[in-house]
Amino acid sequence: MDAEITVAELSPDLAPTVARVCEQALDLPEDAAEAGAIVDVLWTRAAADRAVVGLGAYRGNDLVGVLLCSVSPTEVGVGHVDLVAVLPGQRRRGVGRALLSRAEQALGRRGVTEVLLAGNPPYYAWPGIDVRYTPAVCAALALGYRQDQTAWNMTADLSYDESPALRSTEAAEQRLAGQGITVRRAEPADLPALAAFARSTFGGAWDGELAGSVGRARAGCHLAERAGEVLGFAAYGSSRPSWFGPMGTAPSAEGSGIGGVLLRRCLRDQRAAGVDRAQIGWVGPVPFYSGSAGARIERVFFLYRRSLPVT
Repeated sequence: MDAEITVAELSPDLAPTVARVCEQALDLPEDAAEAGAIVDVLWTRAAADRAVVGLGAYRGNDLVGVLLCSVSPTEVGVGHVDLVAVLPGQRRRGVGRALLSRAEQALGRRGVTEVLLAGNPPYYAWPGIDVRYTPAVCAALALGYRQDQTAWNMTADLSYDESPALRSTEAAEQRLAGQGITVRRAEPADLPALAAFARSTFGGAWDGELAGSVGRARAGCHLAERAGEVLGFAAYGSSRPSWFGPMGTAPSAEGSGIGGVLLRRCLRDQRAAGVDRAQIGWVGPVPFYSGSAGARIERVFFLYRRSLPVT
């Protein structure tokens, strides 16, 4: 007979142990390969800015599942379940249910009234539940979560020299230079101006994602400017080394070709770092990425939410 499942809060020093569980529990190879980076961004880095709770499910003395959840920094009363990972041999045996139930309690004590199974920018590893994680989709529905959005990633193939994602930007950069526009790699000293540009032009949490890209290992950012004024940026590696984004171009510069140049400069960096398939995360303008980098829609995510019972 199985030992009873117990759920306990985990301390941050157990992050390496949580990452090892994720390496075994995340079925998709691209997720398992970046398990350490995923845990780092969702727990270690996110905890500096918001309330983050790590939970472990034990069967006897064995850690068989983990969950990370957090409170939204921008939406009052909203919490996020950022990661649930259950070892393959322990699925459909109540582990996920026990973890989610305890997470709802932990978030409720922090003032949360609605829980989202969705990414909590700027620290996220997925927009929601990848549709290929079928047990997680089934668990969400069984526990009363309702799907309210669909999101998708696009994949840029960096595995061969002739890939559209790696096309030269030299001619386009020369044309932009003739218009007084400089394209270059962003440095830490550029971060205040980039963050201000992202906040004022696009809102959201892109300034936080930029902070996770500029000057960090396995991450980076390129920008376009004219006379010291930022006209656009493209970043990668904030959430995961293989992921591209965010990027944005000033409305006044749309149609100039800046976006395609910045995108491919970043993708070349990622290829040089050993990435052969870059994920363009939580995509909006599908035609742009298809035309500029030959990217295709590949990963699809369901986002769920549930209101907590009033007590």
